[in-house]
Parts: sequence; C-alpha cells; structure tokens
Amino acid sequence: MSLRFRHLDVSPDAPVASWPTEGVLAAVERGLLGDWRRIMGAVRDDPWGPVARRLEDALTVSQPYGTAVLLRRALARCRAEAAAAERAEVARRVRGLLEASGLGRADFAEAIGTSASRLSTYLNGKVAPSSTLLVRMERVAGRRPEG
Repeated sequence: MSLRFRHLDVSPDAPVASWPTEGVLAAVERGLLGDWRRIMGAVRDDPWGPVARRLEDALTVSQPYGTAVLLRRALARCRAEAAAAERAEVARRVRGLLEASGLGRADFAEAIGTSASRLSTYLNGKVAPSSTLLVRMERVAGRRPEG
C-alpha cells in the first residue's frame, strides 16, 4: 500500500521538501521504509533545515511504536555528523590562518589572546573558536610577521 495524503494539495510523490508538516506526519505514521528513507535523505542534506524541522514537529505530536524512536535517533545522528563536519571545516580554516600568519603556534596563540593548548583544540577540531576569536585570527593572519 502506498502512502496517501489526506486533505493536502501535494502528492506523496512530490519532493519531500514540498511536503507540509502534515505530509511528514502522515509518512511517519502510515508510511513505509521508502518514505522514511526519503525524509531522512532530505534531513541528511540539511539537518537543521525545513524538512528536519517538520520531522521534529511531527514527532512531537505522534509517537508511532518504534518509528518515532528510530527517526529521532536518525535525526540526532545526522545532526551530530553535520556538526562534526562543521568543526572539521573550522579547524581546517584555523590551520590555514595559522599558516598564512607565518607565526609559530605559540606566537599565533599569543597574538590572538589565547594559550597554545587552547589553540591546539581549535586546530584539531575538538573545540570551535568563538566568532570574535575567528575574526581576530583572520586579522592576525592578514598581517605580515615582524622580523
């Protein structure tokens, strides 16, 4: 049996991004594995985007046995993976700024007002620097090293 939407102007065959929350809710409650995969594909593409938000909303009003737990876990996993990738990207940028500065790690850390050990956490992606510290790093990287 294929998914059907009641009282909606959009078809279940349309892209998931065009489904309103009621469509996502119908897929969560009455859909099949293929429908859930389509939803999670859209969530994977944008873990904090409109489809992810609609899924969150649908999961607050519906608790289908087993499905809600699995979809919540999948949403959390997508967001954790995206956050890790974002931290890795920030770390890559910080490494590039350090290199562009021409300074050693200790001197760069001092120039931006932090410790070498804290800079290390930024460089390996364990911690993301604040936006103001990132701006400071960009400013220091734009300067030519004295010498």
